[in-house]
Amino acid sequence: MTTYDDRASLTDLTATVERIRSSVEGVIEGKPEVVRLSLTVLLAEGHLLIEDVPGVGKTMLAKALARSIDCSVRRIQFTPDLLPSDITGVSIWDQQRRDFEFKPGAIFAQIVIGDEINRASPKTQSALLESLEERQVTIDGQTYELPSPFMVVATQNPVEMEGTYPLPEAQRDRFMARVSIGYPSAEAELQMLDIHGGVNPLDDLQPVAHAHEILKLIEAVRGVHVAESVRRYAVDLVSATRTHPDLRLGASPRATLHLLRAAKASAALSGREYALPDDVQALAVAVLAHRLLPTAQAQLNRRTAEQVVQEILQSTPVPAAPQQSGLSLGRGYGQQPPRRL
Repeated sequence: MTTYDDRASLTDLTATVERIRSSVEGVIEGKPEVVRLSLTVLLAEGHLLIEDVPGVGKTMLAKALARSIDCSVRRIQFTPDLLPSDITGVSIWDQQRRDFEFKPGAIFAQIVIGDEINRASPKTQSALLESLEERQVTIDGQTYELPSPFMVVATQNPVEMEGTYPLPEAQRDRFMARVSIGYPSAEAELQMLDIHGGVNPLDDLQPVAHAHEILKLIEAVRGVHVAESVRRYAVDLVSATRTHPDLRLGASPRATLHLLRAAKASAALSGREYALPDDVQALAVAVLAHRLLPTAQAQLNRRTAEQVVQEILQSTPVPAAPQQSGLSLGRGYGQQPPRRL
């Protein structure tokens, strides 16, 4: 395992992230928090679900992130007639070799953009389950590993119900985070008219990072230190969703794991070798809300999962982390965990 034992190494890797962030923000104006969350999910080895109304730049964000990294990119337009084999691939009989030859599907890329994922049938949606969790595809009894890094960025419109198939709980749980872009501010929309009015900014977007740099970033994130108190805090937040009276389905243990991985990535993006309770708090809504199912009474009272998570954040005690002492990004840590800043 590669370790980063000095501050300079972390600084160099952070510079790579800044290049990607600047590249994406040149296309998505006025949404730095959305861009940061996208990078957090990428470095935490997760998958991102972008859910918002039409026309706010969901696909634009996914394409900008993909084009900013020199990785293989495939786009899948989900439609009702899309077949599982269109995603995973299919074995075709080769007359000359007299044997079956596997033709990889669109999932065999490092960055996969799934546009309007909820327009495909449940059978087609289920073709993504294995790849989202295990980063592999099994076809005709043969298992094929997916390239690394691997990230699925899926989009869906929450307001269009006709001709759509809501994602089942098992599939939503495999997405590390859900983000809503929202409408831009007036200033950002004016800037968008100036930039996008004559040309498509994606046409001039060039890669600013290579796949091997992303792998180094991911390796660095794995080495970020998480104190016992911060891990306990994440577990307490997730456990509270399972007993909350307004929820009929709480967050899974996978959600706890995703929350910790995202917190470590957020710490690395901030230039820290250790995660804080603040990292967990900042990501709790994005990581947990899309996995929760409100009760019928809560829905009648117009209570959303996001509101419930915010309530849990307010009622759960925040740990006071001990004194920081000589932590480094990698295997060797100081004798004491970090103090909360």
